Order: sequence, then structure tokens, then C-alpha cells
Amino acid sequence: MRIAIIGAGCSGLTAIKNLLEAGLQDIVCYEQGGQIGGNWVYTATPGHSSISHMTHTISSKRLSQFSDFPMPEEYPDYPSHQQILAYFQAYARHFQLEKFIRFNIAVMHAAKIENERWRLFLSDGTQSEFDYLLVANGHLSVPRHPEWRQSFSGRYFHAHDFKTSEGLQNKRVLVVGAGNSGCDCAVEASREARQVDISVRSPQYIIPKFIMGKPTDTFAESMQWLPRELQNLLQKLTLRLQIGRYRDYGLPEPTFSPTRAHPTINSEIFDKIRHGKIHPRPGIHHIAGQTVHFADGSSACYDVIIAATGYTISFPFFESDFINWHDAAHIPLYLRIFHPNHPSLFFIGLIQPQGCLWTLAEMQAKLVGQFLTHHIQLPPDWREQAVTEGHEWTQQFIIRPRHSLEVHYYPYMKQLRRMMAKNNLKEK
Repeated sequence: MRIAIIGAGCSGLTAIKNLLEAGLQDIVCYEQGGQIGGNWVYTATPGHSSISHMTHTISSKRLSQFSDFPMPEEYPDYPSHQQILAYFQAYARHFQLEKFIRFNIAVMHAAKIENERWRLFLSDGTQSEFDYLLVANGHLSVPRHPEWRQSFSGRYFHAHDFKTSEGLQNKRVLVVGAGNSGCDCAVEASREARQVDISVRSPQYIIPKFIMGKPTDTFAESMQWLPRELQNLLQKLTLRLQIGRYRDYGLPEPTFSPTRAHPTINSEIFDKIRHGKIHPRPGIHHIAGQTVHFADGSSACYDVIIAATGYTISFPFFESDFINWHDAAHIPLYLRIFHPNHPSLFFIGLIQPQGCLWTLAEMQAKLVGQFLTHHIQLPPDWREQAVTEGHEWTQQFIIRPRHSLEVHYYPYMKQLRRMMAKNNLKEK
């Protein structure tokens, strides 16, 4: 069987590795860039990558490493983007993955043909056919822009294009959105700008990177044996002891449990707010010229707006009427991998976990490898379950565009492992 993989970022790399480990050899991975790493390849100019000069991981080293390839001992608790890229490069060298990658080749169009096979039209003008297609192109490359974008007469750009604070000296800056990108942008902008405000439309949990001296995700891991309600209670109590109330910082107080929304992991934002370097603002009502009018009736003038308003799910190689989840409330995929209408199509890394993405992508790739080598079988009603699961995941989180791909890290990992273990037991 011939297998194509789109993208050589973290998900694509572990897909190659785990398919090879399953005994599959006829694999071609297409990477539109000139090197591996996907979103973790930093460039000073706007492009495919959304990381900035100051980006570090928001999951800890121990819980961000592949199961059979530990990060270097000297890496800090939260590695930088340079260290993460070096880690992926070492991973690719160790498992000899690059010989399966065709660099500087983009998949322009993927068409499903007879017998559930795929014809790929490539940027070098050639075509190639495959039995299976793995999509690992990520979901942080197409910015979601706000409706008021054209109303602002100052300098506007999306957080995707924010690389450094250079050029913000003596500027009045408004960052819109307090997710991970928004808080990073506000903190970095505050190092140079005259004024930095951050517009927060709805409450959310902003969590320090360390709790009781431990990386936040390792602290959360220690509570996984407890019932979900008790976990939520302890997390709320711990946050109250650690940072106090959000309203003490001028931020809206969440009224929902911590696991109902994707958390923002940032320690510096609290310090910057209390030192007057960053000023929280409510949501935007409307914009006229360079004046922003907020929902509480206040207004202010800005030279620059940085919109940290998220991303849209995009598959530019598919026809829009084939698969289009641009504004989907839920994604109908069995185990977030298998498409009910296209059994030879698999998605790797199309998730937004409350934890590290690429360790889950690794387990997804293991599962696909086992499936393609007939070591596991999907349940007879997997197509129906795909639709049901999509609705069930949606109900576990607050309905926002950012949560259409959200998963709880540990329950989802257990679900994947259970599928593999159940089938292996049947074999024995």
C-alpha cells in the first residue's frame, strides 16, 4: 500500500515514525517548506509559522516528549522554540525520517478517486496516487480576523504575524484576546510600547506556569485519579491561593469549571498588570478610525491593534464542498482521526488538547499504523460514533470557535490506548 502524509511538523514526523514501526515502508511525506518542524520553524517575517521570537512551550518538558525519545536533560522546564525545533530535528535524524520527506513540495489538490484511493496534484507540476492519505498540516496557519478589522485606521495585524516588539516603541497598543497568543503578545509588546491594553471579551482561566513549585501540567497530572468535580474544586482553590481573584487584576471572573475551556498558561501577565505595564479592557463594541469604543462605554485611541482572535480550520488542498470545517461547531471524526465518509483518510494532530499536542499525535499515529496493518479493527458502528463523539466533545466545553477541536488530554489518551489494548487482547 502507498501512503501519503501532508506536513512534516510534529504530527507528520511522528506519523512517519509510527507507520514505519508498524512495518509500512511505501510512505511519502510532502512538506511545503524547506525543513521539518512545521509551526516550530521560526522566521522573522510573517509566513506559515505562528510562533514569535519569544515563544516557549506551554506544556512542560517531561509531558511534551515523545514516549521513546526523551528531551535533553539540560532543557529547562519550558523549552524555547529553538530547543523544540532542535528536538524535532534530532528525532528525525535518530529514526531516519527525512528520506521519506519531499521538501519544498506543496500538495495543491487532493482528489479522491476510485477504490477509495487518492490522487495528489503537487506544486512541482507532477501527480501521484496513493491508497491512504494522512493529513497532518496543523490548524494554526490561517488567522481568524474580527469583523471590525476594516474599521480601524491605525496599524492592524493578527497575532500570527507578531514576531517581535520591534517597531512598537512609543506606540499605544491594544491586544485583542487573552488566550495564549494574546497574553504572549501583550507581555512582549509591553517591553517596548508606551501603552499596552488587552481587551478581554469573556472570562477565562489564565494559569501560572508553576503551581507549588511544579510545572502546571505536572501538578494537574497528579490529580488525575480524582473525580472530575473534585479536580475542578482543587484547581480553583489552588488558583485562588496562587493568584487571588481575577478581578483583583481587572480581569473578568470565570463562572465555569477550569476544564470547560482551553486554559491560558502565562505567569508574566499577572506581574505586568500589577506593575501597570498592561491594562485590561472589556470587549470591543465598535471602532471608529483609531478610537476603540468598549462594551462598558469607555474608549481610547490606539496606534496598533494586535488581534489574537484565533485560527480557522483549513485544508486548502481539498475542494470546499468536500471537507469544510471553517465554522463548524463540532468535527465528526471517530477518535478525532477517522472520517465517516472517507475510510482511507486519517487526520493526525487535528486536536486542541488541554496538554501537549504531539504526544497525542504520536498515539494517534500508532493507532493508524496498527489499523493499516490489520492489528486492530474499528467497531461496526464507528461511523455513527464519529458523529456522536463530535457532539459529545462539544458539550464538554463552552461553545466557542476555539473549542471545536478541544479534547481533555488524559481521557482522550486513555480512549486511544483502550482501543489498542482491546484489540490486542482479542488477538491473544
